[in-house]
Amino acid sequence: MQNANIWHKFDIHWYKVVLFSLCLLFSQIQLVNAQQKSFIFNPSGSDNNALSYGFFLAAHNSSLRIKYSDNFLNPNYPALGNVRAIMPAFSPGFALGFLITARMHDQVNLLFNPKVGFYEYRTELQLFTDDPNAVNGIGISTVPLLTEETLIELPLLLKYKSQRFNNTRMFFVGGINGQFRTKNQEEANEDPVALKGTDFALEMGLGFDLYFQFFKFSPEVRFSHGLMNLYQEGHSDDRLAGAISDIRRKSITLYLNFQ
Repeated sequence: MQNANIWHKFDIHWYKVVLFSLCLLFSQIQLVNAQQKSFIFNPSGSDNNALSYGFFLAAHNSSLRIKYSDNFLNPNYPALGNVRAIMPAFSPGFALGFLITARMHDQVNLLFNPKVGFYEYRTELQLFTDDPNAVNGIGISTVPLLTEETLIELPLLLKYKSQRFNNTRMFFVGGINGQFRTKNQEEANEDPVALKGTDFALEMGLGFDLYFQFFKFSPEVRFSHGLMNLYQEGHSDDRLAGAISDIRRKSITLYLNFQ
């Protein structure tokens, strides 16, 4: 009885196997070449220019960082006997400005982003009140305090970018931001939480450069922390007198940059 041979059974010979493998390899090479030809490497963005310009729109969520004074923590201080807490809350706003980018290296840029920002700072003042329906006859009422400001901001930032991959780059930014309020101090002293007009903030963020046919779009998230004590003692709501020792700004901002 003749032994079964799988090659004979299916009529497959070695040269047929080699020919089929070569055809498959050639078809894969053609597919890769077609994909590469269909991909467009967009030259937009002016990455090679010494100076480039653009603009941005931004939406932020901002708040105040409040530090209590020693008097607030002293239960024997009579003026603050009915104050339970001073709670800052985040509030939305927006900004717009220009981009000026100086090329230092393919992966390092110096950014100057002058902008105008519109801010609202909300603070909730919680007070003890008489309430016969509450435990021990003491209730809590909340008084909203609102401070509005328009700031001229002059951020100077260092931008470090990854190497470009196709039409995408990731980047990190960090630097200092000088902030100047538009209204004068006398007008600002009438606010329920009075602040000084000049500040410097430390800023850090990250984002992506996305290269399109005619422009570069760079969404970015940036965090800002004020460095100066802005509390204008003696000019805020009378119920805050003696309760606060330090106020600083903080915000998180989404930037939509176009170049």
